[in-house]
Amino acid sequence: LFAFLLMHSILLQGSRVVVSAHSFADLTPQTSFDIKVKCDLHRLDEGPSVQTVLTREDGLRYYRTMQTMRRMELKADQLYKQKIIRGFCHLYDGQEACAVGIEAGINPTDHLITAYRGHGYTYTRGVSVKEIMAELTGRRGGVAKGKGGSMHMYAKNFYGGNGIVGAQVPHGAGVALACQYQGKNEVCVTLYGDGAANQGQIFESFNMAALWKLPCIFICENNKYGMGTSVERASASTDYYKRGDYIPGLRVDGMDVLSVREATRFAADYCRSGKGPILMELQTYRYHGHSMSDPGVSYHTREEIQEVRSKSDPITMLKDRMISNNMASLEEIMDIDAEIRKEIEEAAQFATSDPEPPLEDLCNHIFYNDAPLEVRGTNPWMKLKSIS
Repeated sequence: LFAFLLMHSILLQGSRVVVSAHSFADLTPQTSFDIKVKCDLHRLDEGPSVQTVLTREDGLRYYRTMQTMRRMELKADQLYKQKIIRGFCHLYDGQEACAVGIEAGINPTDHLITAYRGHGYTYTRGVSVKEIMAELTGRRGGVAKGKGGSMHMYAKNFYGGNGIVGAQVPHGAGVALACQYQGKNEVCVTLYGDGAANQGQIFESFNMAALWKLPCIFICENNKYGMGTSVERASASTDYYKRGDYIPGLRVDGMDVLSVREATRFAADYCRSGKGPILMELQTYRYHGHSMSDPGVSYHTREEIQEVRSKSDPITMLKDRMISNNMASLEEIMDIDAEIRKEIEEAAQFATSDPEPPLEDLCNHIFYNDAPLEVRGTNPWMKLKSIS
């Protein structure tokens, strides 16, 4: 009886009863895991480690970050359908292990650039949910002051979501060139999707990065569909990790946060050693259509989405790993979920009540560190001041 009461301590808080199945001391502080899906390699003699250690602290942090991203995207879906978010909106739910695994494998001082599906990376780069949601609704408190919307958010060492397909890749190579030129031991993670993988500017970037041995990790997030077209219908070769030809590459399970983390660490070490660029393909999946204007059920069926959710959802897999290895309790996970739901609701409340930017701000920040100048406004007779 004593042991039972010790394991299931009942805490009375007024009229509320909380049952705690574990104390933190009972939980395992860290566990070794095998990487379930081994990386495919191109022009590499060895690849990332097939075994990794996950600490309880890191596991909970990864879980919280991925779940926050998921809830944020689901709330954005709701606000878009209510016509509170307008314009373009590309959601990232299903792909959370890519962003969280990449960030876990590099340093905050490293650099990152991505395409328009960038809400998750904006969050992992340090921008609050409140600022992201307010940007989506075009409010003054948004990360780009309400003028960037879904596709154009920025943070320190994060060069945004970019709207033109594939155009961020040469930009990323340029950031890597700056890292090399300045003598910093930093890398640039340059992300693009399978739909952009056939763009000519990507191969031009590969060529320059290889010639100059730039510290650039090119990453193709292969979510199986470029807009509404499957990779098999769009690409003669779907081995995107080999597309660099003379650039070494690896193909990774993008639904497993630990697999992505180990592969990114390997790639970052490769770049920092002066060997030049490396190419990664993350095999992942998005649950939504290409954008909110695309229901996404004509080319990937509800049954296909449900199968991915049931077998390889990145959040569920991490949660199950931690609970089955006694690294976290179900009650603890449920508490985290409740905290996240509260945070998202508060952010949504802010994003729907914060004022829109005033018309006078329309032309601000066109130029950096320049004297104020007059800009023609919404009609030929209106003049607005542009302030840096």
